[in-house]
Amino acid sequence: MGTGDRGPLTAAPGADLVVAGGGPAGWALARACARRGMAVTLVEPRPDRVWTNTYGTWCADLPLAGPDALPRAVVAASDVGWAVARTARVLDGEYAVLDTPALQDALRDDRVRVVRGKVRGVPDEGPGVVLDDGRELRAGLVVDASGAARVLSIPTGRRAPRSAEQTAVGVVVPADVAATVTDGRLLFMDWRPLHGMPGWPTFLYAIPLGGGRVLLEETSLARRPGLPLPELADRLRRRLVAAGLAEADIPLDDPGRVEYVRFAVDTPAHRSPAGVVPFGVAGRFVHPATGYSVARSLYAATRLADQLVTRPDHDSMVDAADRVVRGPSARAVHAMRRRGLDVLLRMPPADVPEFFERFFSSPPERQRAYLGAHDDVQASLGAMLAVFEHLSPRLRAHLLAGALLGAGRDQGR
Repeated sequence: MGTGDRGPLTAAPGADLVVAGGGPAGWALARACARRGMAVTLVEPRPDRVWTNTYGTWCADLPLAGPDALPRAVVAASDVGWAVARTARVLDGEYAVLDTPALQDALRDDRVRVVRGKVRGVPDEGPGVVLDDGRELRAGLVVDASGAARVLSIPTGRRAPRSAEQTAVGVVVPADVAATVTDGRLLFMDWRPLHGMPGWPTFLYAIPLGGGRVLLEETSLARRPGLPLPELADRLRRRLVAAGLAEADIPLDDPGRVEYVRFAVDTPAHRSPAGVVPFGVAGRFVHPATGYSVARSLYAATRLADQLVTRPDHDSMVDAADRVVRGPSARAVHAMRRRGLDVLLRMPPADVPEFFERFFSSPPERQRAYLGAHDDVQASLGAMLAVFEHLSPRLRAHLLAGALLGAGRDQGR
């Protein structure tokens, strides 16, 4: 795989697609299009960087079959998941934790031309991108897959509210050590307040990483702003000690065994230049409730590539991409889930575990529809109604307040 150079370049002859951003979303789309015979250029400031994030998703959502199938090796470990709120419940379907280096290796494709550089904008005329050193790359279509940076977004002039963030601090321990805390189970959410700290509730996310290692992560769902990472580290230590681990078993002072997470879950609406299609996190693929986006990007890459390869010109490519990425159904589902985020932000802290107890008591197919089904309005609405039916009167009142009043001040810390 080439990384390009900084020699004179004013165009990418014959390029059908320029992708700005070399993360999972950008590479998934570049790979899918290149596999269909399209000439693809990917622009990335650090094309040799190693991905370090931990990605998890439901096995059913991974493209392990089909035209853009990933090798089974991208799954580091999988198991049935458990959720613990007031009671412990086994979840429907297997949960997969990805081998991040294997995923990165699987998505890279030598047919994609890689240019080292930073995109700063678009040319005055014609589709393409302008790099920070003045070079221009031309193509039939430009896709912004630059993540939360959204390097090709246009400011709207309106002051955006501070983003709601998901934050977490995790530590990697041997599986036999983790079993003291998890009983050998994959814990999707464990809301038991073993940390003993007041304020906004946090949960334990405990997942196998393969190779006899387990990530134990204290996680806060959306807050505005997110809970501070030092506070989460302290809660994690207190939780693990309360569960029976010794201080020596919790290597929070070892940078190689600690994971810090902070990202926005409510990326505000933004405008892209004419002819530029946002994709992945830049395209608001982040699920407002879970923070997941990778599996959706992998799925959408195949759909978008199938559409683009049949389009003869720029305008038809843009039209097809808009319908795949920002179609009416996808926008409606995202809007409903943003309302769900408003519900969570307005909820009194003491009621959050009870809400998830009710959520995980709803039918499994409804749970899966809310966690997935990104462009299925009927399934998503049915999932939200099913959860509403299982709520207590007090929780129903909170849900209605969040749905009707929209974003407001978070309840407590």
